[in-house]
Amino acid sequence: MPRQPRRKRPIDLYYWPTPNGWKITIMLEECELPYNVIAVNIAKGDQFKPEFLAISPNNRMPAIVDHDGPGGKAISIFESGAILQYLGRKTGKFYPKTERARTEVEQWLFWQMANLGPKAGEASHFRNYATEKLRYAIDRFMNEMSRLYGVMDSHLQEREFLAGRYSIADIACIGWARRAERLGHDLDPFANVRRWREAVMARGAVKRGFGVKVEAAFHVDINDPSVRAVLFNQRAR
Repeated sequence: MPRQPRRKRPIDLYYWPTPNGWKITIMLEECELPYNVIAVNIAKGDQFKPEFLAISPNNRMPAIVDHDGPGGKAISIFESGAILQYLGRKTGKFYPKTERARTEVEQWLFWQMANLGPKAGEASHFRNYATEKLRYAIDRFMNEMSRLYGVMDSHLQEREFLAGRYSIADIACIGWARRAERLGHDLDPFANVRRWREAVMARGAVKRGFGVKVEAAFHVDINDPSVRAVLFNQRAR
């Protein structure tokens, strides 16, 4: 009797609906990889549980476990950029193989990881969540976001996507750009960014990735002192 091929298990995705979490749902949808969502309620401190820290020692989601990793053995990966690169290599999609094209993608992937994401988060924190509205901090990060969208706009003037062709760099950036106005960033001066955002948002996989909901996320009270302590006041443990 012929041997039946081993049935592959879905990738476990440790997730909460944030711009970082959406990077991975979008990529998994783009690559048509089956996945199982495991909610990490960051408002309740799930990210500090030992079983999660074994996968993501930086106590941050997203993280994945691919049960069919290299050599057929399970592998766990944390940090959204590393996950995007891994899935790109695994599937051969949205992450070029040639050195020149791959380097172009990586430049903009790491630009997001080091600039767009952190600065957008800081701008949002001081504008929307800080109990004391510090004008200097608000202006500092709002101005930096204007600078970053200006960089992005200039780069997109002669390109449809950040690295020329649609890639993990675009997937990394779209979550924050999608919420720009909600976070107080005016994109009216940046026509190329708005055109790029519209093109990325029109993709079916992007829509599905953004559509991955977690019911508990709709019930988080950001003004609850216990929630704020978990999200904003962590020190070394």
